[in-house]
Amino acid sequence: MKGIPLSNALNLIEIEEKSKLFKLFEKASSVRERFSGRTVATCSIINAKCGKCPEDCAFCAQSVFSKSKIETYPLISSEDILKGAYLAAKNGSSHFGIVTSGRSINSKKELDVICEAIRKICEKTKIIPCASLGCLEKESMVKLKEAGLARYHHNLETSRSFFNKICTTRNYDEQVNTVRNAKSAGLSVCSGGIFGLGESRAQRVELLETLRKLDVDSIPINFLNPIKGTRLEKLNELTPYECLKIIAVARLMIPDKRIRICGGRECNLRDFQSWIFFAGADALMTGNYLVTSGRAVQSDLQMIEDAEMKLAPYKTDKT
Repeated sequence: MKGIPLSNALNLIEIEEKSKLFKLFEKASSVRERFSGRTVATCSIINAKCGKCPEDCAFCAQSVFSKSKIETYPLISSEDILKGAYLAAKNGSSHFGIVTSGRSINSKKELDVICEAIRKICEKTKIIPCASLGCLEKESMVKLKEAGLARYHHNLETSRSFFNKICTTRNYDEQVNTVRNAKSAGLSVCSGGIFGLGESRAQRVELLETLRKLDVDSIPINFLNPIKGTRLEKLNELTPYECLKIIAVARLMIPDKRIRICGGRECNLRDFQSWIFFAGADALMTGNYLVTSGRAVQSDLQMIEDAEMKLAPYKTDKT
C-alpha cells in the first residue's frame, strides 16, 4: 500500500483547524482498518541494564551527562529476563523487548547472556523476543538471530537535520547503519523516534520519511516525557491534538506498517489516549518504560476493548 507523497505530509502536519483535523483522523483510521483491521499489537519491555550510558542524549536520564536520580545496575541474569517475558506474555503482549543502556553491549559475555535469555524465551513462552542493544555490527545481529531473536529495535530518535541538537556523541549515519545491519542480518526492525524534542513540524515529517525509505516493520512513536535532571527537563510543547496529528500523518505516510504508541503518551495525551486508534495507531507498548512508569496494563487492555479492537494474534503477526 503506497503512502502519501512527502509534499502532502508536509501540508498535513501543519493543520490546526479542528474540523480539518477530525477529517485527517478519519482518513488515517480508515487506512489503519485496511491494513490491520481492528487488531492491536501490544508489546512490553524490560530494562535489562540501566544507567551509566556514555551518550549525551538530551532527553535521557540514563546518560552520564544527566543529573537525574535513577537506579543504575549491570546486565541482569537470563533467568530474570525470562521472568519478565513470562509476565509480558501473561498480560497479552505479542512482543517482548530486552533493552540495555549504552552505545552498545560491552562484551561477548553480555551478548552470551542475552542470547541465552532469548533461547529460553523461545523454548518456554510463545511471546516474540526483541532486543534493543544499541549500535551493533551485523555479526552480533546474526548471533542474536541464531539464538531466536525475531526483531531488533533501534530508534533514530529524531530527524537527521535536528539530531546534533539532541546528541553529539554519535552521528546519524551510525543510527541508520544499525537499522541496515539488522535488516541485513534478516531481522525484523522496529525503529521510530521521540517527538516534542524541540524539532519543527517539518523535521517530524523528515524523520517519518527516513523511516519510510528504510522500510522498517514497526514504527514506535514516543512523546517527550521531560525528566528532571535532563537537558530537556523544562520542555513541554506538545498538546494531545498535536500528538494525534503526528500519529495520523505517520499512518498516511507509512500505511502498511504497525504504528506503535509508546513512551510519553500518558503525560501528553492524557484523557485522549483512546483517540490513538481513531488517529491511525494499531500497536501499543504496555507496562512500564525504561525509567518512567506506564499505567496499569489492565487499563490499556480495557481501553482496547472499549474501542472495540482486539489483540493481534501471536506468531502469525509479523509486525
